[in-house]
Amino acid sequence: MQWETVIGLEIHAQLATKSKIFSGTSTAFGAEPNTQANVVDLGLPGALPVLNAEAVRLAVKFGLALDAKINRRSIFARKNYFYPDLPKGYQISQMDLPIVAQGEVHVVMDDGTQKTVGLTRAHLEEDAGKSLHEDFHGLTGIDLNRAGTPLLEIVSEPDMRSAKEAVAYAKTIHSLVRYLGMCDGNMQEGSFRVDANVSVRPKGQVEFGTRAEVKNVNSFRFLERAINFEVERQIDVLESGRKVVQETRLYDPDRDETRSMRSKEEAHDYRYFPDPDLLPVVLDEAFIESVRMGLPELPQAKKQRFIEQFGLSAYDANFLTSERELADFFESTLKAGGCEAKLCANWVMGDFSAALNKAGLDLAHSPVNAEMLGGLMKRIADNTLSGKLAKDVFEAMWAGEGDADAIIEKKGLKQITDEGAIAAIVDEALAQFPEQVAEFRSGKDKVFGFLVGQVMKAAKGKANPAQLNAVLKQRLES
Repeated sequence: MQWETVIGLEIHAQLATKSKIFSGTSTAFGAEPNTQANVVDLGLPGALPVLNAEAVRLAVKFGLALDAKINRRSIFARKNYFYPDLPKGYQISQMDLPIVAQGEVHVVMDDGTQKTVGLTRAHLEEDAGKSLHEDFHGLTGIDLNRAGTPLLEIVSEPDMRSAKEAVAYAKTIHSLVRYLGMCDGNMQEGSFRVDANVSVRPKGQVEFGTRAEVKNVNSFRFLERAINFEVERQIDVLESGRKVVQETRLYDPDRDETRSMRSKEEAHDYRYFPDPDLLPVVLDEAFIESVRMGLPELPQAKKQRFIEQFGLSAYDANFLTSERELADFFESTLKAGGCEAKLCANWVMGDFSAALNKAGLDLAHSPVNAEMLGGLMKRIADNTLSGKLAKDVFEAMWAGEGDADAIIEKKGLKQITDEGAIAAIVDEALAQFPEQVAEFRSGKDKVFGFLVGQVMKAAKGKANPAQLNAVLKQRLES
């Protein structure tokens, strides 16, 4: 039997506010356990929540960016369940009337095709605390620093049909929330978490199969692996004549498998009801328009502009606009370099990105800034540097030896472009290899590469490659 995979994602994006959603406690990451939780976060009797207006603004910003429906009136509800890291015994969330509803996310796949995924809703809620198991030898520690941290839960329709589509969708949302400045997207710190609802059904069947929810996956690589494992697991269950159980599962990256965590609750199990301590959120048109006016250039629009304005390929534009910081870095480098966009794109995507990856650095901590890289582009464009010399200069820049001009001057790396000087080097080099010259003239073209190498060696790598090739060929054929 042929099976079809059905996937929907629930993404929890931590909103970039300085304080929590219903209290003034800090949301800064890395504090000592239980030092960032006040009476509201702890749910102490008589403590009343006060809504953080910035969290509302960021949620509306997300909805407008996707051209989704912004509900002018939304309501907070209590989602009741018991868990040790939820001191109130309920989570404040939104159920029947979320702040954002009914939108579409346009996802570009690796092969250039486009996939449209429906957005069911995006609602505001508070995060729970965190249970700690590692250091307590059979016991569990509770850290309530995260309790009350503002989240936007972004719920998709079950429109994805493969793990690759799900990862592409998650990356699209990740890029968008970072472009909007509403979430830092740090998956290691829990700022961007993904739950995957996965089911399978026989191809052609209209009804969905029984789903399992894989909770809190914290990397795109693990998301793909978790979904693929879960799909195979469910197919094995069905093909052996058993039934898939609706449940919540965890992904274990060490074993590359999902395992059962608990049975999956339905909405009615949480006994949602409007929170009596919070008034409905009512948005007026002036507020919504003020948020709309603050929207930045979004990823798809920026990508299209890079293609049209700079003549870049769709692949290059997609790479360079994958992160807002990278796109800004490229444009700043291009402005500083005053060179062709393709030259700049090649360096940003190639040597520069490779150096960042090798060093394990992000753009903010790069030893080479956009102005410095632009200075290097200038010297490539005006033929001061060959490609090889430019790499040497870049390595010196990365090592902290100064900007391109200072390094060129200090190390005497200026490219030789004088044709007479190049001809003299060629003549001197050819005189040392009469046998190879004779072989070339007898029709053995392959020896040309050897002679190029010897001449470039004699020039200490400083000769303009195109001029060197032309002069060498002229000398050999004369």
